[in-house]
Amino acid sequence: MSNRVYTFQLDLDWDLIQKLSRIDRFDAAWLALERKQGHHLRQLRSIETVRSTAASTRIEGSRMTDDEVDAFLAKLDVQTLEDRDEQEVAGYYDAANLVLESWEAMPVNENTVKLLHRVLMRYSQKDQWHAGDYKRQSNTVEATLPDGSKHEVFRTEAPGLATQEAMRRIMTWYAEPQEVHPLVAGAALVYDVLSIHPFQDGNGRISRLLTTLALLKSGYHWVQYVSFEHEIELRKQAYYRTLRESQQGRPGEDITAWVAFFLDALIQMSENLNAKLHHSGIAAGLSDKEELVLQVIANRPHIQSGELSSRLDIPLPSVKRMLGELVNKGLIERHGKGRGTSYTSN
Repeated sequence: MSNRVYTFQLDLDWDLIQKLSRIDRFDAAWLALERKQGHHLRQLRSIETVRSTAASTRIEGSRMTDDEVDAFLAKLDVQTLEDRDEQEVAGYYDAANLVLESWEAMPVNENTVKLLHRVLMRYSQKDQWHAGDYKRQSNTVEATLPDGSKHEVFRTEAPGLATQEAMRRIMTWYAEPQEVHPLVAGAALVYDVLSIHPFQDGNGRISRLLTTLALLKSGYHWVQYVSFEHEIELRKQAYYRTLRESQQGRPGEDITAWVAFFLDALIQMSENLNAKLHHSGIAAGLSDKEELVLQVIANRPHIQSGELSSRLDIPLPSVKRMLGELVNKGLIERHGKGRGTSYTSN
């Protein structure tokens, strides 16, 4: 069944309908789980925000691992940020937290996108000239080939009036009542913003922040407890390939492949979250503190008891007792002996 979504063509076939239904079934089940277990999810959201920050900045070239980002944010001193990777990590972390904490009051519009861009670039002095403003120079997306030559991946919207008008049109369309499923509308929104590439730099990161905001505004509140950015990082080659192939037909292109990619990523995220919560013991009768310990171990393999105690502000003897019980229940595995003992989830 051929449909028109904004200026795009979409083949809303049975496969896409099944994907949408699968996500919505999880969302319906999630509402009950969130009401019952909301207090267990705060720690998970904190962990996933760090994970999202690390993944989103790595997609754009950062070299920092999850653990390095976590350690850096724990001792963040904005007065000493001279390294480019650290500036980008700090900016993305602030912008991601702004979305998660204020999404109910944040409309999906140009002002919000510009605000997020300013926050994203706030720690980089070299980017202040364009922070929060649409691009003034062409920013065609290119790939560097092994011989050092450049290859155009896709042509973006021209700077100036063309970008301003393109952003106004997509944001106006998205704000209007839609006849299409909100996930399809969200996928179209993110795709077009990526294609316009409205800012001089930071467009990929803005698109991922916008994705989270749009999903939260559409009622998919579970996305704050699992990392969209991490899923895109795992699918990075397919992500760029799907964008490039769709954009070759621009304008008026068919975005069926992109929407399928977008929905597949959300399905995998829902499965990851479901498995993580099930494994964490939410349904297994563990105490609140045991669940927190298990969640941290799942996201920080080979963590030691002392770090767990410090992270969760739980006395070390209590942590060691819980670790022993979780090992006995087969939920975690102990590695090493003595001071070198660490733990991973099963």
